Amino acid sequence: MKFLGVSVLSGVLLAGMALPAVGALGLTAKNTAESFDNIPDDFKTPPLTQATQIFDAKGGLIAKVYERDRTVLTADQMSPFMRQAQVDIEDARFYEHGAVDLKGVLRAVSKNAESGTASQGASTLTQQYVKNVNVEKAGDDQAAVLEAQRKTLGRKIQELKVAIKLEEDLTKDQILTNYLNITFYGHQAYGVESAAQRYFSKNNKDLTVAEAATLAGVVQNPSQYDPVRYPENTVKRRNVVIDKMLENKHITADQAKEAKAAPLGLKYKDPQNGCITANAGMGFFCDYVRHVVKQDPVFGKTAAERKKFWDQGGLNIYTTLDPDKQAAAQNAVTSRVKVTDSVSAAATMMEPGSGKILAMAQTRPYGLDPNKNQTVVNLNVDAAMGGGNGFQPGSTFKPIIAAAALESGISPTQAYPSENRIEWPTMKTCEGTWKNTEKGDKRYVPNESKSEVGPYELKQAMALSVNTYFVQMEAEMGLCPVKQMANKLGITTRASGDKLDVVPAITLGTQEMSPLTMANVYATFAARGKYCTPIAVNKITTVDGKDIKVPASSCSQAMSESTADALNTVLLNVTEKGTGASLGLEDGRQIAGKTGTTDKKKAAWFNGYTPQLATAVWIGGPAGGVEMKNIKIGDTYYGGDGVFGATGPGPIWKLAMDQALKGSAKETFQTVNIPDPAPKPDPNATPTAGATPPSGDAAAGGNPAGGNPGGNPGGGNPGGGNPGGATNAGGMIGGGFTLPPGIIGGNGGGNGNGGGHH
Repeated sequence: MKFLGVSVLSGVLLAGMALPAVGALGLTAKNTAESFDNIPDDFKTPPLTQATQIFDAKGGLIAKVYERDRTVLTADQMSPFMRQAQVDIEDARFYEHGAVDLKGVLRAVSKNAESGTASQGASTLTQQYVKNVNVEKAGDDQAAVLEAQRKTLGRKIQELKVAIKLEEDLTKDQILTNYLNITFYGHQAYGVESAAQRYFSKNNKDLTVAEAATLAGVVQNPSQYDPVRYPENTVKRRNVVIDKMLENKHITADQAKEAKAAPLGLKYKDPQNGCITANAGMGFFCDYVRHVVKQDPVFGKTAAERKKFWDQGGLNIYTTLDPDKQAAAQNAVTSRVKVTDSVSAAATMMEPGSGKILAMAQTRPYGLDPNKNQTVVNLNVDAAMGGGNGFQPGSTFKPIIAAAALESGISPTQAYPSENRIEWPTMKTCEGTWKNTEKGDKRYVPNESKSEVGPYELKQAMALSVNTYFVQMEAEMGLCPVKQMANKLGITTRASGDKLDVVPAITLGTQEMSPLTMANVYATFAARGKYCTPIAVNKITTVDGKDIKVPASSCSQAMSESTADALNTVLLNVTEKGTGASLGLEDGRQIAGKTGTTDKKKAAWFNGYTPQLATAVWIGGPAGGVEMKNIKIGDTYYGGDGVFGATGPGPIWKLAMDQALKGSAKETFQTVNIPDPAPKPDPNATPTAGATPPSGDAAAGGNPAGGNPGGNPGGGNPGGGNPGGATNAGGMIGGGFTLPPGIIGGNGGGNGNGGGHH
């Protein structure tokens, strides 16, 4: 009965091969003829998934990523031994028969009948290739993979028909080359090049007879002949292949003897796939590149097209990442903050005037094991690009307000009363008017220190980070210029993607931003007002040398050069005479920047720059909930006053910049002359007869006319500010303040600046 069954099966199979237009499977003659005559092109040259390599700006490999680890070779890039060994063990008569080996079919029928099993197949190498193409096309669809592998008569006849057509269109050598590129060799190795690298750590063209025979033998059953798990099985199978090569006179008797005597000689390398394998803390940047490819329309009109482009692989991606600056940033964030600390640090470096991201580092390592404090959340970027929801930038947002004001025509020597505490004034917006409707202390915005009482001009106010000065500056110009300037600097939403709330408290840094966004803002200042969209990729080529279009940075003049020069002069003063004065670099070059600390010390920043490099550094709880007071971070203990921008992130910035700029030319800023304001009179001195009290002196009974543009209700801050010197309950906490509910949409009263001037 077994012999009869096999004979009948063979007869039907042969009938199907001989009469391809006959509907033996219930197919109509028309459909069968069409499927037979019109073989899809992807059977001839299938778009094989390959590994993509991501390189830094100096050509160093960051990581290799792939859906399937494969490098496609041409025939002359393959070992001749490999080609011969695979043919000899899989289909010795490959060059003699057509797509169907009738002798092989009859031999298999006879052998299987004798043994009573289906131990011997009759598929030609071309048929096996067709099956592999179907499996490849199925991709990650397991149902489609199983369908492609189903051992049914219908599947067999379909494969035979395609094989017959292929042998008409391709040469035997072409079919063999395609087969060797598509076949699976175990341990995530697809194709002979990947297999040679995986098991022997060498190029396929350099394989010995023994090594080629080893790989050829694996194909029949990659699990049973696994060289790593079952070396004895592998050697036995290898020797069978060697005997076949000798039998077919592809090697000499001496070569065969030498090959069989050789040890297995594995130099196995584990599969290295994905950004998790990146070195030197580059995993997060690698992941950012992946998001760029999957989201930028340059790589496909739809998300599905871009995913297919990425999954297909076979790319060499050359990025903007400078390995030296990356090392500097990574060293800084990991030496000053420990992986086991409750807080983390993140730093982004950018090249002014180009949009190039040069470094992207954070304390927590890239990975999936939370027990090792690993994370795949890139704290440097927005949520849409693999990051979190960002962090309040505190007073590092104030230069954006100043830029809007200067661009609106307000003088850098403009003085405001800057009382110690004022009511939030009414302000014009792009849509109408914002009015303060809060009660009690929530109606007010305080300065960080009771000693901060104006009047102040811009240089002083920025150096000391005087809250009320910038609120009064906002009130004079209105909020619409603030929104427009933020948009020009690339800030259109919060880091989470939520709407940017342009309300008076925006000057205090209440809208969550990512370090990448803030680094680019300060890079724009450094480039004299030239804003460029961030880019991570310089060039992409396919493995066969074809150039792929990449997204270019789009640059525009966000503010006039004169505005930028004035702002750089002001921010240079911050690092010379203000809160950043302790952060000078070792070589004494000019730096400019701004400190920032948020409410309850939950985030601290220093964003600083030279003309050729801008760096933003953030430190805080990764989820934003750690109060950095009475806390040890790295080897430093911060007491009740907590972390400030100059004491937490500032030293990280200095360490990174010292290393990153070492040996580079010292460039200087284009500055303008902004005279320092006249010293304020001693309030305890006896006034000269007829003298006018200084503008904004609360003791004189309020603000003189024109002193507080935007209107401080009630004519000023009567009584000298905060009555009785009492603390502002619900307001100043650790140098911060609490916003009135509703000032920031959805955040209630829990958000605030936190005295970012430290």
